[in-house]
Amino acid sequence: MKFFASNQASHPAQLTRRQLLKAGGMLMVGTVAGGHLLMAQTAPEAAAAAKGPFPVPAANLVDSFIAIGADGSVTAYNGHVDLGTGVRTALGQLVADELHVDFAAVTMVLGHTARTPDLGPTIASNTIQVSSLPMRKAAAQVRQLLIQLASEKLGVPAERLTTEKGFVLGAGKRIGYGDLVQGQDLQLPIDDKIELRKSGFEYIGKSVQRVDIPNKVLGALTYIHDLRVPGMLHGRVIRPPYTGADASAPLGSSLVSVDEKSIAHLPGIVKVVVQGDFVGVVAEREEQAIAAMRQLKVQWKEWAGLPDLSLSGLHKTLADHPKTDRMLREDEGSLQALEQAKTPLAREYVWPYHIHGSIGPSCAVAEVSGGRIQVWTGSQNPHDVRNDVAKLMDVAADNINVTRMEASGCYGRNCADDVASDAVLLAAAVGKPVRVQLMREQEAGWEPKGTGQLIRIRGGLDEHNNVAAYELRTCYPSNNASALALILTGKVSAKVDPQQMGDRTAIPQYEYPKMRVISQDAVPIVRASWMRGVSALPNVFAHESWIDECAYLAKADPIEYRLRYLKDPRAVALIQEARKQCGWVEGPAHRNPAPADQRLVKGRGFAYARYFHSKFPGYGAAWATWVVDVTVDRETGEVKVDKVFVAQDTGAMVNPAGVRHQVHGNVVQSTSRVLKEFVTFDKQGVTSLEWGGYPILRFDELPEIDSLLVERPDEPSMGAGESASVPSAAAVGNAIFDATGVRLFEVPFTPSRVLAALKAAKAAAPAAASSK
Repeated sequence: MKFFASNQASHPAQLTRRQLLKAGGMLMVGTVAGGHLLMAQTAPEAAAAAKGPFPVPAANLVDSFIAIGADGSVTAYNGHVDLGTGVRTALGQLVADELHVDFAAVTMVLGHTARTPDLGPTIASNTIQVSSLPMRKAAAQVRQLLIQLASEKLGVPAERLTTEKGFVLGAGKRIGYGDLVQGQDLQLPIDDKIELRKSGFEYIGKSVQRVDIPNKVLGALTYIHDLRVPGMLHGRVIRPPYTGADASAPLGSSLVSVDEKSIAHLPGIVKVVVQGDFVGVVAEREEQAIAAMRQLKVQWKEWAGLPDLSLSGLHKTLADHPKTDRMLREDEGSLQALEQAKTPLAREYVWPYHIHGSIGPSCAVAEVSGGRIQVWTGSQNPHDVRNDVAKLMDVAADNINVTRMEASGCYGRNCADDVASDAVLLAAAVGKPVRVQLMREQEAGWEPKGTGQLIRIRGGLDEHNNVAAYELRTCYPSNNASALALILTGKVSAKVDPQQMGDRTAIPQYEYPKMRVISQDAVPIVRASWMRGVSALPNVFAHESWIDECAYLAKADPIEYRLRYLKDPRAVALIQEARKQCGWVEGPAHRNPAPADQRLVKGRGFAYARYFHSKFPGYGAAWATWVVDVTVDRETGEVKVDKVFVAQDTGAMVNPAGVRHQVHGNVVQSTSRVLKEFVTFDKQGVTSLEWGGYPILRFDELPEIDSLLVERPDEPSMGAGESASVPSAAAVGNAIFDATGVRLFEVPFTPSRVLAALKAAKAAAPAAASSK
């Protein structure tokens, strides 16, 4: 841990150590592991005006910073960002309690490349799970040092001192934190064995109101879309016509011509910018830039090379797509067990392409001046944006600062990273700050999609209707989606490599006798990256639909059947709580079929999951279950999710209200995806470019949500950002089966699909009866 003086805790500038010492106050830095931070970390928003490079954090060496100002104010720094999930509030609670100060005295700085460490993208539900303990340890060590400083200053033994609300107290004396740190220049290694507070918390475990809400309600400057800087111009980009296509399209070599004269009559045009396939316009006003974008005559090469990605054609396209098998698990004798199963059960499940559907299209502002680049963005990956801009502009990363502001939610990779690079290119071309906002059709078309996925299960039951063997193959063709500007300008090749992202929760949590699990890695078919739940949500759709079908074949209760194979005690305990929560009535699914002439039928389905991220061995986020009540209209095929009972074990909850908000958000978003959402394509690219072509759940269609958060204050905090979405599709599909006796293997469960399945089942019934 290092300590540098500064009375600019909330806006530290890039200063020398001598200047810092003169300023008063102290900046405290915590490292992830033993050893020291390689460089002082003191830089700024206000530093856009300062001279010299922005300091680059020592990647992976620094986890958290805590600064104490001369007035006792506390600023803590973390490389992750708040996506509307409330982690800014939760991290502040951790610091306030461990440092023993008022929560109101703590300010969190998140995801600012010049002021926070590079902790990677804010993904995989890992901010609290990964950062909470290091943040608490840093705060605890700061508190311990403050007691030692007070002991020396007050002449009172350290063991007779305590802390309270930003003061050290003892022997009838007290001194404020701000007074203690003035002029200090101290250096310590991190103490991994530092003792943390165990009780008496004022904030941890309490539903503290989120700090970001007041400014949002008041309309204060919060969102990147609202940012204006002096001298700012407005830009728009013109993309190739192969909307959302990836390496198969001629990206980087597709531009034929640009006719700048076609917009010469428009007012306010500052410049047309062309670099390779990148085409953009800059104007004095936003509406002028939009008009120029619409009217600029640009000719591109013809291309119509996409395979059939329609709902009806997606299964075959994914099946035919080249794949590389990667074995995740193979039990000895599993192939033989599969062949010898008494009742074989093979199924194939298809997941469609989804968009993030951010309410506001992505936006960024950039300024390129004096060899320095400043970017304001809503990206979840500010440090990655910094690296992209460095490559795009051929400059050192320490000359680039990325300030992260809030944006429209996406919970994955939308176009925020792309538009940041767009803004930099246009700002560099005109020598002034440029704001770029995408149009709705550009965002919907070009954002990296949540990819289509094919999951194939081969398994079977023994003579006692127990699972004998289980094999799963999952194909999730995705990549990290390089910034479009890098590809269009030719800075990087359009060639893509398969990313190993299909294996999240690919291995079921059930302990079947014999298992084989294979991830079939593949390059993307269209531009794709991660989206909430990533491959875990589709994989669990397959896992939990298949075991539900096994339970039905065994004439067993769906929950009881699962518990035969589930040995994780926390999973079992959560499921038992879920049964009580919803008043579960035991018995096989679809045991009381409705009369044939009854139009509206009701059903209940169950699913369980824990989100596992394969990149981090042993990393599992929160445990979650769904019990879903649905109504199916057998005349129209419409499915209405009436109520969702969702139970979750998140370990120690820093802010229970924040966890509940995440649970409800997961339920709403995933219900929409399961019932309605899918991207449409033609041979050139995406065609669902506005809300009419990509419907989402309406307010009047929202289900009632009953959420149960299991209290485990003595357990580590688990990630909650995605966990409650993962059981969704299977639970709804299982409920539809309970209501109708029909199983669905492809998402979304649209009325036409449900109706087709009902008609097929009705047509098959006489043949099945006659065969008996």
